[in-house]
Parts: sequence; structure tokens; C-alpha cells
Amino acid sequence: MTQATALKLLAEDAEDLKVVAAALQDAVGKIGDISYEPAARRLTLALNRYRWEGEGGERVRSAVQVGSVLGVQARKLRRNAKDAVVELLSIAFEPAEAPGGAVIFTFAGGGDLRAQVECLDVILADVSAPWSTPRTPTHEA
Repeated sequence: MTQATALKLLAEDAEDLKVVAAALQDAVGKIGDISYEPAARRLTLALNRYRWEGEGGERVRSAVQVGSVLGVQARKLRRNAKDAVVELLSIAFEPAEAPGGAVIFTFAGGGDLRAQVECLDVILADVSAPWSTPRTPTHEA
């Protein structure tokens, strides 16, 4: 993978987060690849994202990291099922007392992950070379 093909994005406001969310739409990963480190105030998700910006038919291993995390809540995610696969539908920012709020990861099947943050600080980086996939994500109209 060349530097030109590896995606690296930083989100420091809600508009930036929309770009990160679009790049990660339909990413898949395992519950065990979600890590919250309270002492470091960091939430990390390792996912296989579909390369919407590419020629199509490729996925790439990516990591999204949320900084300045004050706490994390999960709903309808089986935390004890480390091999359970989740599909990311969207990421949103719900503002609270500025500059804080909540970063909300919504997954297929109704589960979500809510990270209370002191400020919006999200990084997305591709960490592998892309590989071919025969499946293109589709959405019902």
C-alpha cells in the first residue's frame, strides 16, 4: 500500500466527523476488536472498511480512535461474545456543553456504542493493504 492510497483522516468538529463516518460506512469488525482504555481516555475500533473511494470491490483494515473519552456505554452489543461480528452503519456527534458531547457508533441490528468526550478528537487510519472482496454493501431504498 502506498502513502497515496492509505486513508488518514482527523475529525475535530461535527462536519469533519461526517467525512470519517462516510469512509467507515459498512465497515465490519469483531466485538473483541473494540478497546476502551479508561486511563488513556481512548476508545479504539479496528474494522475492515469497504473502500468507497476506490475502484470498488476492496476492503482494508482500518483503525478509528476516539480521544478525550470520559466514559463509554454499549447497548445491544454482546461484550462477552468477542468473535461476534458487527457492521457499522453510522457515526454521529451529539453536542453537549461545548466542546464536549457524545460520539455515537450505530451498528446493524440496533446496537450502539456511545463515547462521552471532553472534545471531538477522532482519527481514522488504514493499517493494511487493501484486498479484494466479492461483496459490495447494499442498502434498501
